[in-house]
Amino acid sequence: MNMFGNAASRLPVVVKNLLIINGLMLLLKIAMGSDLLGRSILDNWLGLHAIGSPDFKPWQVVTHMFMHAGPNSGGSWYWHILSNMFALYMFGGPIERVMGAKRFLNYYLLCGLGAAALQMGVTYVGTQDLVAHVQSAGVAVADVRRMVEASHISMDEANVVMNEIVAQHPGSNNAVQALFWDYAGVMVGASGAIFGILLAFGMLFPNVELMLLFFPVPIKAKYFVVLYGLWELYSGVSQRAGDNVAHYAHLGGDLRFFIIRYWKKKGVL
Repeated sequence: MNMFGNAASRLPVVVKNLLIINGLMLLLKIAMGSDLLGRSILDNWLGLHAIGSPDFKPWQVVTHMFMHAGPNSGGSWYWHILSNMFALYMFGGPIERVMGAKRFLNYYLLCGLGAAALQMGVTYVGTQDLVAHVQSAGVAVADVRRMVEASHISMDEANVVMNEIVAQHPGSNNAVQALFWDYAGVMVGASGAIFGILLAFGMLFPNVELMLLFFPVPIKAKYFVVLYGLWELYSGVSQRAGDNVAHYAHLGGDLRFFIIRYWKKKGVL
């Protein structure tokens, strides 16, 4: 396919700069290291935290999409950024050439924001259930927030707060721990924006055949996008313990489908 050869030889300006920014942020994250809980210091500031968490800051809805898993995330952490940046490199170039730099950047950011909004909404509903359980046990949510703040010093400090809470409210242990980990959790990655890129490719180049490593049979882009979306929806609904992937963030973007349709209808694509 000709367009991929062109993308490899001369990257358009937005794709090139997005690749550079994501790479630099990963290097900065590694250089800054982790806090005493083992979390990246940079993730604490720039990763997206749950609404209600003492670590949530408004700018995180944008900055989280330039952050990725680091060495503190486990042995295969590098696949997170490699897979995202490879997809941006392969599919982003042809789309930017069709859209133009400004429209492509706006689309990329809107996809990331849409992904964050959906994931935050789903997380918020789950967190409110935990808040109700904590409050029904007689525990103030402010005490759980205090526990999260103490965890930035060390888990020993967090456990001191935890023991105080449980001593005053016997039987609250499970609910308090569950809400603590919801508030202490963080979402990072460009996956929501990247899924927007894949969707745009499927809509702009629907009949281009893709050859996937895990499915070595040619499949048209339009079918690949639909199947991948259905898989993410299934994974989100049936999410199991230990699955730390923000599946709804991957989907959060079906607003992006309407963006592409609108631009095509207006004749700008």
